[in-house]
Amino acid sequence: MDADVIVVGGGLAGLVAANELTQAGKRVALVDQENAANLGGQAFWSFGGLFLVNSPEQRRLGIRDSLDLAWRDWLGSADWDRLDGALPEDEWAIRWGRAYVEFAAGGKRDWLRRHGITLTPMVGWAERGAGQALGHGNSVPRFHVAWGTGTGVSEPFADRARQAAGRGLLTFHHRRRVDALVVEGGRVTGVSGSVLAADDAPRGAPSSRQVVGDFTLKAGAVVLATGGIGGNHDLVRRYWPERLGAPPTSMITGVPAYVDGRMLDIAAGAGARLVNRDRMWHYVEGVQNWKPIWPRHAIRILPGPSSMWFDALGRRLPFPALPGYDTIATLRYLRTTPDLVEHDHSWFIVSQKILEKEFALSGSEQNGDITNRRRLSLLKSRLGKGAPPEVDAFKRNGADFVVSANLEDLVGKMNALTAAPLLDPALIRRQIEDRDAQMSNPFAKDLQVMGIHNSRRSLGDRLARTATPHRILDPAAGPLIGVKLHVLTRKSLGGLQTDLAGRVLTPDGQVLEGLYAAGEASGFGGGGLHGYNALEGTFLGGCIFSGLAAGRALAGAV
Repeated sequence: MDADVIVVGGGLAGLVAANELTQAGKRVALVDQENAANLGGQAFWSFGGLFLVNSPEQRRLGIRDSLDLAWRDWLGSADWDRLDGALPEDEWAIRWGRAYVEFAAGGKRDWLRRHGITLTPMVGWAERGAGQALGHGNSVPRFHVAWGTGTGVSEPFADRARQAAGRGLLTFHHRRRVDALVVEGGRVTGVSGSVLAADDAPRGAPSSRQVVGDFTLKAGAVVLATGGIGGNHDLVRRYWPERLGAPPTSMITGVPAYVDGRMLDIAAGAGARLVNRDRMWHYVEGVQNWKPIWPRHAIRILPGPSSMWFDALGRRLPFPALPGYDTIATLRYLRTTPDLVEHDHSWFIVSQKILEKEFALSGSEQNGDITNRRRLSLLKSRLGKGAPPEVDAFKRNGADFVVSANLEDLVGKMNALTAAPLLDPALIRRQIEDRDAQMSNPFAKDLQVMGIHNSRRSLGDRLARTATPHRILDPAAGPLIGVKLHVLTRKSLGGLQTDLAGRVLTPDGQVLEGLYAAGEASGFGGGGLHGYNALEGTFLGGCIFSGLAAGRALAGAV
């Protein structure tokens, strides 16, 4: 054998699994189609959000949380509904969901610290939900941000992999594309595929697919940690669910091109069961990156609660399609409303005051203060005057941003960004003035304004994420900014069905011996631990938790 275990995929889930194995003295072959610069995968590029329950960071901000409340929120968000029949698709997903929430409320924080991951004092309130006690959404802020953003989560494990390689326990096989699983006697015993031409492309950039040879590796077991389908728009469209209407004609991409979903069908061809492939997580607040790294490179705006959101025809979106409330409900509204289906965009209109306080951009490279752990810069950019430099750069250079001190002029500039002038400045003005009329009191009938006041009751949001309530048309709060928003592809919420040890199952519910899966390839565990909705901060955590499960199980099995 070439190793005790082959791990396919050098992202966070694969690195966590490899770390568990090498710590137990097992020999690991780490196979990845990209070069060494891409170690850490998608996690490197992330904002570093981590879902934790009843953490010291929450308690310091006066947030009262509990396992019971978090599990109620998770159940209401996941809405697992495929539990009938002899082999239900959600059978293992719901077990994984419960186990993950217990981890988030239990040993997760200490485990992170032991592995070199520390947290900023910020706790954000993501996915505030659909406005019901039992339903989608976080009842309290739970979105913790790692120092170093995504690099602060992925790099400790990349470093451990390099150290294990130095000890002779891990061998890197970069530029190796797996094309098949080796199955002998009903057991997965290795991988085979193509050797790709050497390519020194920078991290995240597209690389050559020229084949210069082939390879085969054998081991006692194989872990698939190869991610989802977000970089492959053809697959996104193939599995786009009818409940979300028609997929957009044009989308932008929130992950590198190597997130191509190839291994899912390869595993199915070897006897693995794929479930819940129609469950996806795509954002509707995407903007084109003015300094792209991968094709159609998208950045997501992480909005606070105050931006006014309009559809392509200039109508304010209805609750719960509000900034930061319900991602999938907003996507569904924009893709199923009959007169919007032909349009692939929507709009934010904000004041400079909102932009400065509430706009954050997803990505390690878009948050230099946190990524580089500059605490004083963080305090200055998040609590002081002016927008963070990366946000200001998008305002100045981004193709989707327009600025004006005058609303009618702003709408004219917004209309110039579309093939036809769809926005009526009088309609836009009337809706903003109606909203502004609600700002005179600390109470209101407008649900978004009510949400703004509720958000400011959270100390963290009041300090760093929610602007002081004001009229958007107040000249003192200006200028006005219009932002054209696109659908941004991101995550698969379904995948390879696994048991709680990470063992991949077959269509008849049996274990496919020798094959394990972790991370997005397994729907972050069980083929769909999120169900239909994510509570945010759960993607990195899902990679960690599923990689940990597979690594621990295999450490004692091979």
